[in-house]
Amino acid sequence: MNHKSKITLNINQKKYILELLPWVTLLDTLRDHLDLTGTKKGCDHGQCGACTVLCDGKRILSCLTLSVMKDNSMITTIEGVAQGEKLHPLQKEFIEMDAFQCGYCTPGQICSALGMIDENRAYTLEEVKESMSGNLCRCGANSNIIDAIMNYKNQDHE
Repeated sequence: MNHKSKITLNINQKKYILELLPWVTLLDTLRDHLDLTGTKKGCDHGQCGACTVLCDGKRILSCLTLSVMKDNSMITTIEGVAQGEKLHPLQKEFIEMDAFQCGYCTPGQICSALGMIDENRAYTLEEVKESMSGNLCRCGANSNIIDAIMNYKNQDHE
């Protein structure tokens, strides 16, 4: 029963055609098959948010998502957030606000924050905290992470 499925994934504006076993997660595809290691494997149970990526503009947990479910989807990982060497303004805010310690959760935090902002549902500090509650920082940088997101949200990025 080792029948592979042929799928197309559009990741960071690049098209990949892959043959994968049907039970391979998107996280494992990114890390093990495409060498996109910015997305992290944390709990592998969808509880920490370290594996958060954007899929068709919405944040998803790549450890709980089978790659075959995302055939022809547009996926953005942390590697696709910056424009070449130019950091995304939210990445700059994370640096400015010292919103990371070990940095392990940072890719998932940034992808989740960008998805949350695009959802356009979190306006207040409390709403942002609630919307980001699925992304854990075990180092305790949560307050700086929220401050970085709020600073970003309060700037004009057009």
